[in-house]
Amino acid sequence: MMVHTAYGADRTVKQRSKQALQDEFLQRAVKFTTQRLKNGKQKAAEEHGNWEQWRERGRQIRLHTIAHLDYYLNLFADNARKHGADVYFAKDAADAASITREIVREKQAKTVVKSKSMVTEELHINQVLAEMDVAAIETDLGEYIIQLAQEPPSHIIIPAIHKNKQQIADLLSEEAGEKLEADTQVLAGFVRRKLREQFLSAEIGITGCNFAIAESGSIVIFENEGNARMVSTLPKTQITYMGMERIIPSFEDLEVMATLLPRSATGQKLTAYMSAITGPKRRGDGDGPEELHIIIIDNGRSRQLGDPDFQELLNCIRCGACLNVCPVYRHIGGHSYGSVYSGPIGAVLTPALQEDPAQWQDIADASSLCGACWEACPVKIPLHDMLVYLRSRKVESGVTPPAEKAAFRGFSYVMSDPRRLSRLLKAGRIGQKLVARGGYIRIKGPLKGWTNYRDLPELPPQSFRDRWPELAQELEREQPAATMIQEIEARLKKVLEERAKGARGNDRWQRCKR
Repeated sequence: MMVHTAYGADRTVKQRSKQALQDEFLQRAVKFTTQRLKNGKQKAAEEHGNWEQWRERGRQIRLHTIAHLDYYLNLFADNARKHGADVYFAKDAADAASITREIVREKQAKTVVKSKSMVTEELHINQVLAEMDVAAIETDLGEYIIQLAQEPPSHIIIPAIHKNKQQIADLLSEEAGEKLEADTQVLAGFVRRKLREQFLSAEIGITGCNFAIAESGSIVIFENEGNARMVSTLPKTQITYMGMERIIPSFEDLEVMATLLPRSATGQKLTAYMSAITGPKRRGDGDGPEELHIIIIDNGRSRQLGDPDFQELLNCIRCGACLNVCPVYRHIGGHSYGSVYSGPIGAVLTPALQEDPAQWQDIADASSLCGACWEACPVKIPLHDMLVYLRSRKVESGVTPPAEKAAFRGFSYVMSDPRRLSRLLKAGRIGQKLVARGGYIRIKGPLKGWTNYRDLPELPPQSFRDRWPELAQELEREQPAATMIQEIEARLKKVLEERAKGARGNDRWQRCKR
């Protein structure tokens, strides 16, 4: 998975984020849209009434399916082939590209129309087709806009979230060869007319796959614009790319996913169009492709199977809800992550799909670990825990930056000896006079960001450690030691009981600590 060039392929996540934070329009656009999606999802969940129960149902379906992924993949492939589809298994992006080239060459295709598909972005299928001199036309409105801008998507659901109406009008005017008014109906009308020509002339249609039904060999596509239905009915040949984790066992399970996905993604009760495609067109069918090719993609996914920390990552249904609540994404947008997948899911999925996660060592730091992503996720993926595991593995792999290593060695050296800590605090009380004003410390230099938005009180004349002997004597005079110890133990027991009730994934955190 290559780094996109929207903010510079030679820059780190931190450097790209710094540039994004200087873009005032990006800040407003991302916050406005994600807030609308967040509010819509919240309202839809409240109106549903049993949202938490359905979240748990969705989670159990995904856990069961991924635990038996080999069985359901084989069942799906067998049933899809029975209905006339050609099914391929692609180990990686290169394998998927090779299969694609073979199909396109056989059909002698010159034009391909595509519906929205994150996995084709992941595999860089458009680039593969361009190298063959084949025109690949995105037909989702947002994807079409960023294709004209030559940019990657900045949100899983709304790829052009970072563009305003005037910017879009300028892009479409250049494509039209005339000045188009920055009016929604005018712009949408132009795109509709433009794409209609492509739908009717394209030899191949390319789609993604939201879910694949193992019991029937069907692929299911959710959309709101109707373009995917055109892509999957008008061209004579259809190629569908699906991540191997897109499988669900049955249509009964699809009911749960069709309830969770649109509500979590856009706040809709149901998606506008849901197409279930079972094989190519049969005799008597009014429309549909004459050939259906389904390419099942691994590309690093199988490495998560059996991994106690990351297997649940494969449960993701690509709703984008975690992006809409993430305080980091809402400030820096999607391009700062440098990957097709952004937000909390991208911060975990991007390195997880790589053979060498070290090349994405800084992406796991793009999180406050607040847990909002877990609360928003319709299938309860503990992304905040996974980000901690990634950071832990980064340390274990030895790719931590030298400055960070030195800082933690120094911290460990001081905190492991009470006398060293005491000496450091005494030195700090003297040194703080240079940076303390009005009772608070204002750090300067590389660490100034810590006190720009946070209050750091001055070190007191005496630390608690220094005062403790005197305080202990006072307590002993006021209350016998045995009684005091009993009260402390009772309070501690109560605190531990309360924590146990509300703890989530405590075993995971313990593994990470070890």
